Amino acid sequence: MNAAPRTTRRTLWVAIRAMVIFTLLLGIAYPLALTGIGQLAFPWQANGSLRANATGEVVGSAHLGQQFLTESGEPDPQFFQPRPSAAGDGYDGAASSGSNLGPENPDLVAAIAERRAAVARFNGVTESEVPADAVTASSSGLDPHISADYAAVQISRVADARGLDRSEVQNLVRAHTQAPDLGFLGESRVNVLELNLALEQLRR
Repeated sequence: MNAAPRTTRRTLWVAIRAMVIFTLLLGIAYPLALTGIGQLAFPWQANGSLRANATGEVVGSAHLGQQFLTESGEPDPQFFQPRPSAAGDGYDGAASSGSNLGPENPDLVAAIAERRAAVARFNGVTESEVPADAVTASSSGLDPHISADYAAVQISRVADARGLDRSEVQNLVRAHTQAPDLGFLGESRVNVLELNLALEQLRR
């Protein structure tokens, strides 16, 4: 008569002990161990890969895209510009996402046409010279990179706005162009924040 209650109590006690043990191991010890390893072995990456300007002010993360605007909120011609973003109001790390619109969606087609015209006008090039990543957002909306082609389109505009030789800016872009991973995965790309920080160092 008493076997069933004893079995139930024993099963409940085993379940409680297992929950406590695995909570301590997987909920506390494991995260703390990984955090400690990250802080010791990869402190810069573990703390957000933050980048600072010449005065020591943190201006962004090397892994998150951001806009470079004038005080009036317009794209600053003195800086290289990123690709569009559909994350929240744009480059919102708390709302990472793409547009989720298909390639034939009329709203997306219209937005791309509008962006292409704006990018061409801003950089003084023809619309046929505007690469795809200049007018389309990445799937995360936070991509910190642009293609080497989009960087090349912006060289003349940045050089003229800063009063620099175009060859000087071109060399800077070349120095910050990353090759495809393993030499064949993806395309050549440029980290916009890294490039703009290096640009700020010219002629200081």
